[in-house]
Amino acid sequence: MRRCRLTGLAGSVALAAGGVSAGALPTGRMLAPDSGAAAFGLAAAYFGLVLLTAGWTLLGRAVRGPSPPGPRELLATLVLWAAPLLVTPPLFSRDVYSYLAQGAMVDAHLDVYTHGPSRLGGPLLTEVAPLWRDTPAPYGPVFLALASAVTGDGARAVSVADIAGGALGMRFVALCGVALMTYCLLRLARHCGTDPSAALWLGALNPLVLLHLVGGAHNDAVMLGLLGAGLLASLCGGHLTGTVLITLAALVKAPAALGLLAVVVLWARRTPRPGAKEAGGPRAGSTEVRAAALRARGTGGLVAALRAQGTGGPVAALRTRAPRTVAALAVTAAAAATTAVTTAAVGTGYGWLRALDTPASPGNWALTSSLGRISTTLLAAAGDGPAALARHAVPVWHLLGIAATAVAVVLAWRRHHRLRPVHAVGLSLLAVALLGPAIRPWYVLWGLFLIAATGPGRRLRRCAAVASAVLAITVPPSGFAPGGAQSALACGGGLLAAAAVWRAHRPPRPSADLPVGSTA
Repeated sequence: MRRCRLTGLAGSVALAAGGVSAGALPTGRMLAPDSGAAAFGLAAAYFGLVLLTAGWTLLGRAVRGPSPPGPRELLATLVLWAAPLLVTPPLFSRDVYSYLAQGAMVDAHLDVYTHGPSRLGGPLLTEVAPLWRDTPAPYGPVFLALASAVTGDGARAVSVADIAGGALGMRFVALCGVALMTYCLLRLARHCGTDPSAALWLGALNPLVLLHLVGGAHNDAVMLGLLGAGLLASLCGGHLTGTVLITLAALVKAPAALGLLAVVVLWARRTPRPGAKEAGGPRAGSTEVRAAALRARGTGGLVAALRAQGTGGPVAALRTRAPRTVAALAVTAAAAATTAVTTAAVGTGYGWLRALDTPASPGNWALTSSLGRISTTLLAAAGDGPAALARHAVPVWHLLGIAATAVAVVLAWRRHHRLRPVHAVGLSLLAVALLGPAIRPWYVLWGLFLIAATGPGRRLRRCAAVASAVLAITVPPSGFAPGGAQSALACGGGLLAAAAVWRAHRPPRPSADLPVGSTA
């Protein structure tokens, strides 16, 4: 455990040090890519990136070992690994500057859902990545209120220090989200019967959390923190509170609204059915009834078990649906009221619903976007007839991706809605991230956070770990695509770190002085 912790800490320190010259710096501090300091910073950042990922991987082995570390040790490790990243410039993305510009637009009473940061002008505009300068904000009023509170006079800031301070303020907001995520992850894991240590390893110590939610200060941390708090409240019986919290999460980023499905299921469990007894035997559809049906083996056994509860036939269907209908209506009303009150309080309107496709940039490497670009190229090269269809390729693939997402969500809920509604939400969010028209490495955390809390199977856990490790190294610390020389530096730093990890953690060789087979 100690060696794993030190490996990750060394990686976090090296990454933070490299980010000082190779991160997503304010334009006033940005170095030329071919400068010595920038080259050293990039190599150091990738050296630390690989060390941090290796430390996390080795820690995962310890968690699954015979003497796993407890939650307190893992929480201490999380604090230790995150601490160096708190003071470094933004890493892996310039989105934090877009957040500041959007907050300043709210302060200036500009419509962020109609105009991009270019309408704001001023020093913040130069910090926003060119791709996003003319795009409206896809975020809800809750996040815009937070960004506005952090920005303050950001629109009139003229110094690099003011903008850097705003970036640190947004990181503090993201850090609060990560802290709430971690607390909820532990509580959700205990509610779901999952090993808290395993849940912390996959859902909180994950390199994607440290790199993109802490280092990159992305607002997904706030969304996931509120989503986890809402699901936890509903599991504890506070369904109205859960609905409000999950709606607030959706008013940061829209995908969190899928969590309301879990509230409906959990609320329906607590709603008495018409004609049901206040006390006595287990309810129809309960675990006890299903167990009786399994013991009876077969469909006949299921019908017999339901009839034993006095719930067989068409009347049973109505009695089963009534609590769900009541719960669905209550959740819908509470979510609508929360949305209306919050939107009126912030005063930004509902334009974010029109801007939800903003993250689907032309060069996005989501599966459906990539297939669309490939299809466009093939159709354009196939002759005049197919070339006329080329412009429709990307939209068609996006529609197919949305349809596939809907199918995946339905399948997840058909399988898990009774016993594991939180797991169903996690699978649904993962499907939205993987099959949607836009993806970023940290989007995968939407699903992994809840899947970690509900105890994934061995195969799913292994796939999630491999995907997290691969995605952790896909984006350079500056957030821009690297050139050939920069790629070579990154590979060199990463290979040096891999060699250091192999040398430090390789098993000891047997002593040459002992005969073969000796147990001395």
